[in-house]
Amino acid sequence: MSMLPPPAAVLLLIDLQQAIDHPSWGLRNNPQAEANIARLLAHWRQKGWPVWHVRHDSSSPTSHYRLGQPGHDFKPETAPLPDELVIAKRTNSAFIGTDLDARLLTGRHPALVVVGVVTNNSVEATVRMAGNLGFTTFLVEDGCFTFGLKDWNRVERTAEEVHAFTLANLDGEYCTITTTAAVLAEG
Repeated sequence: MSMLPPPAAVLLLIDLQQAIDHPSWGLRNNPQAEANIARLLAHWRQKGWPVWHVRHDSSSPTSHYRLGQPGHDFKPETAPLPDELVIAKRTNSAFIGTDLDARLLTGRHPALVVVGVVTNNSVEATVRMAGNLGFTTFLVEDGCFTFGLKDWNRVERTAEEVHAFTLANLDGEYCTITTTAAVLAEG
């Protein structure tokens, strides 16, 4: 697999909603992720390449991602334009209960460049399914972020550790890990 995405790959932005800024999430890594995503978004838009936004529509009454909550709104720096596709999902994977797979196939989009949140949840679930379904998938490591958590043994792990382990699990088998700079240098 190439180390860089082909021109006109779909830029898939996952769950970049204001809910992710709620303090209950804890400490995150990649504080520059939104700026990197905005740079990629500007590049894709300038080239006229496909930009698709995934929005989490939680049905949980306590979720900040629930419809009608302020957190449901897109983050301003990465919000969709009126002509950009928005795919609503209710689970962690953007493929479950949506038409993402069909849209990629009928639009003849064999490649995805994925950014968004949370690295070890919705990003990981979507990237794994994309790889399993045969799509050429690139994950921009500095265009996604996560939060610290306790592992199975109840050991506290930093956001950077969780992020790095997730990237290691995905790279090669499900996707190619890349960076904002590498993608922009190529295109």
